[in-house]
Amino acid sequence: MLNRVVLMGRLTAAPELKTTSNGISVTSFTIAVERNYVKQGEQRQADFINIVCWRQQADFVCRYFGKGSMIAIDGQLQTRSYQAKDGTNRYVTEVVADQVSTTSVT
Repeated sequence: MLNRVVLMGRLTAAPELKTTSNGISVTSFTIAVERNYVKQGEQRQADFINIVCWRQQADFVCRYFGKGSMIAIDGQLQTRSYQAKDGTNRYVTEVVADQVSTTSVT
C-alpha cells in the first residue's frame, strides 16, 4: 500500500512551536494550495490543507517560515477522531510531514 502526499503552497498563518509532555517539538499549520484549473471568468480556487510536523521538522518550520511563505511538504495522509467538549465526535484529516523544504517560487 502507498500513502504519500506531496504539496506546495503558502502558510496561512505563522506556525507556533509547541512541546509535548515528553519534550518532543510539534507544530501544526495550514497551507493554501492553488488548484491548477480555473474556469473562465472566475478567480483561481485554493484548498486549505492541515499539516503537522514533529521534532526537527517542527523546529525548522517555526524558525524559517512565516505567514505567506511558500513551502514544499512531503508526507503521509492521516485521519483521526476525537470527542469535543460538547460531546460530539470530530474527525480530522491532516498531512504528517516527513520532509519540509523551501522553494524558490515567489
